[in-house]
Amino acid sequence: MRISVLGAGSWGTALAILLHTNGHEVTLWEYKRGYFSTIKRTRENKIYLPKIKIPEEINITNSLKEGCENQHMIVLAVPSQFIRGVLTNIKKFKLSDATFVSVAKGIEKDTLYTVSQIIKDELPNVIDSNIGVLSGPSHAEEVARKIPTAVVSASSDLETAEQIQVAFSTSYFRVYHSTDIIGVELGGALKNVIAIGAGMVDGAKFGDNTKAAIMTRGIAEISRIGLEMGARPETFSGLSGVGDLIVTCMSKHSRNRYVGEQIGAGKKLKTVLKSMQMVAEGVATCQSTYELARKHDVNTPIVDAVYSALFLDKDPKKCTYELMSRDMKSEH
Repeated sequence: MRISVLGAGSWGTALAILLHTNGHEVTLWEYKRGYFSTIKRTRENKIYLPKIKIPEEINITNSLKEGCENQHMIVLAVPSQFIRGVLTNIKKFKLSDATFVSVAKGIEKDTLYTVSQIIKDELPNVIDSNIGVLSGPSHAEEVARKIPTAVVSASSDLETAEQIQVAFSTSYFRVYHSTDIIGVELGGALKNVIAIGAGMVDGAKFGDNTKAAIMTRGIAEISRIGLEMGARPETFSGLSGVGDLIVTCMSKHSRNRYVGEQIGAGKKLKTVLKSMQMVAEGVATCQSTYELARKHDVNTPIVDAVYSALFLDKDPKKCTYELMSRDMKSEH
């Protein structure tokens, strides 16, 4: 297939290489003209995915038109808060019947939309069966090194979910399929908020017991929001739910866990974000999740605590002890 990857960050670059390995004709779009020239010349993404060679056969472009027209599949690998802007700019192009695949993990501020909902809102002519997502525990740094990884493709249309599954599956990248697109998206997005909380546990020098409690009760909060929004409960015990939660809360590669760790150690959010080159999706998604919980009248004490530490400058240790001293209740 002809497949375009929009967004040359670490994940977009890793997936472009993977898709090329699978025999597809791949185009990788980078929006910064200067950095595009650097990647094209050196065949290496030195900032976001260093020491990984980008094959000469991958077409690297700064032209959004070249990256979108006459493609069988368009992979959206830009941060979720910027996806609407990209979609707005591609409306005028000949998109034919391209399948859109989101690999971003976030909830849009203001609208509280998942990426598939943003696609439908911004490109109303794109039918549901041409929209899918790919999500799961998959750090780009490891996928680029061909470390065995398992993820899930999802679409409301089974054939599309299977089409995405076939397009991405390799000997080291196993893809399962699902028709619970909203559940897969919510699991991938909301776990970033819990990962920030897990990072705060690390930064505050609490222990493994505390972190396990945050992760376990965190997936319960994610599930409650998901069920209210029409997701299936089993999705959150799968790769895009608890699987992605585990890797994001535990890994040294996790940007969201890193943000939480720095906040837990006493640093301010603005200072932490200024020091980072990559986007931590969980920061913006924390605001959206906080509002989603209120919209759907869902109890989310951990999300609320992370929100308070990030945006209300509340002491993370105090947030943790307040979570511990809540009214006693049944686990389920």
